[in-house]
Amino acid sequence: MIQLYAWPTPNCRKVSILLEELGVPYDVHTLDIGQDEQFAPSFLAISPNNKVPAIVDTETGVTLFESGAIMIYLAEKYGKFMPSEGSERASVLQWLMWQMGGLGPMAGQGHHYLKFNPGVSDYTDTRLKTEIARLYGVLNTQLEGAEFVSGDYSIADMAIWPWVSRYEWHQVDLNAYPNVQKWYRAVLARPAVQKGYHVPHVAGDIPQGG
Repeated sequence: MIQLYAWPTPNCRKVSILLEELGVPYDVHTLDIGQDEQFAPSFLAISPNNKVPAIVDTETGVTLFESGAIMIYLAEKYGKFMPSEGSERASVLQWLMWQMGGLGPMAGQGHHYLKFNPGVSDYTDTRLKTEIARLYGVLNTQLEGAEFVSGDYSIADMAIWPWVSRYEWHQVDLNAYPNVQKWYRAVLARPAVQKGYHVPHVAGDIPQGG
């Protein structure tokens, strides 16, 4: 049984969507990061970086933090949503790392400044909007003539989608990125995505893609 420690954030939704897509049983433990529950000593033993998501696999004894590592582990354990070898596997991992190292960090700073603290620094706001727009452009180009980010539907799509779901927080108009918009709506139509989005609880409606 997978024990998932989560709060309604893009990184946590990546994992809950994957678990729903896999159709495996899991328990959810809610950590309210607004109340600093992630700093509890009991959670530190699971996630040394004091961040959600984290999992404990009671079948294997494996404990993991960092959403990308969790997704790779689960995809490999259950043999789904990630190619097992070759260039196809490398490509999926590449786009997972693109989200982990690019879209996620920049969009996350966008949430902090553009959404919750606008106007604190004109330089910061401009830099974030410019870089986030560039990253959306990269994704739009990758999706030209493609249904999914890298071959078949994979953990790369599941990792990127929850971040794009906050496009309004990024001050992005998805109409300007038609390939992203089409992909976003196609992924949204999946029942497992809709269910996984609302883990550990409903925190507002799912944006519909412009």
